[in-house]
Amino acid sequence: MAAMLVLWAGVTLPAGRAVIATQQSAEANSPPPETAPPPEEAPVVYYGYNIVRTYPHDERNFTQGLVYEDGYLYEGTGLYKQSVLTRRHLESGRYVKRLRLPDQYFGEGIALFGDKVIQLTWKSEVAFVYDKTTFRELEQFHFSGQGWGLTSDGTRLILSDGTSVLRFLDPNTYVETGRLRVHNDRRPVRQINELEFIDGQIYANILPTDYIAIISPQTGRITGWIDLTGLYIPPEYSPSNIVLNGIAYIPETRHLLVTGKCWPKIYEIELVPQTAEP
Repeated sequence: MAAMLVLWAGVTLPAGRAVIATQQSAEANSPPPETAPPPEEAPVVYYGYNIVRTYPHDERNFTQGLVYEDGYLYEGTGLYKQSVLTRRHLESGRYVKRLRLPDQYFGEGIALFGDKVIQLTWKSEVAFVYDKTTFRELEQFHFSGQGWGLTSDGTRLILSDGTSVLRFLDPNTYVETGRLRVHNDRRPVRQINELEFIDGQIYANILPTDYIAIISPQTGRITGWIDLTGLYIPPEYSPSNIVLNGIAYIPETRHLLVTGKCWPKIYEIELVPQTAEP
């Protein structure tokens, strides 16, 4: 049987969907087992996209985190001496708040929790907690390793560090309470970057690809893939790190907002389920 997965720069990705039908056919023709099999896992779902609308995006923003709430878009950006936290009105594009991080910090993912916005840093092992309205710093907390993406499921913070492991943190004490290993067909999926929690699932950019993985927070299994190939093609002279990164969710329309590092646009998209080819 042809391999279902390909490995690219340490990242496990779907290579094709024809093997799904092949595998199901083979299983249907196999003799029944002597003992009851384990419960079947739901098949992985694949999505394409339709662009609903575009919004301007500052090409200076090295996007690391994106969150939408009540008409406003919060964005955390990276790079030393350039990292910022911003809030803008999505429709008008007008910025209403902007905070620059001290030069020694490389900003990473952000998350909202209650009246707080939390921003990770990359290698400094420190995160900043701000008042969501004023961006006044409330406190800092420390964590081990690198910070990449951050989101919340309403009761916990979920942190990615570039490995195949997601960490759960208490949103009030910031103490680590658990870990989850992310896998696809029982193989680890690394380079997990920006995160967003949507309808009980974790959505994650997989660096440096055009794929978003949909992850079960209970098992770590990838239950779906979103293929955003062709959404934005950087000019030939662009640096190689100008990649897809940034996921936000608009609950009113159930659309995603996606962008990339130093991209000129933010894309509002609807997901289109794709049928596996025979």
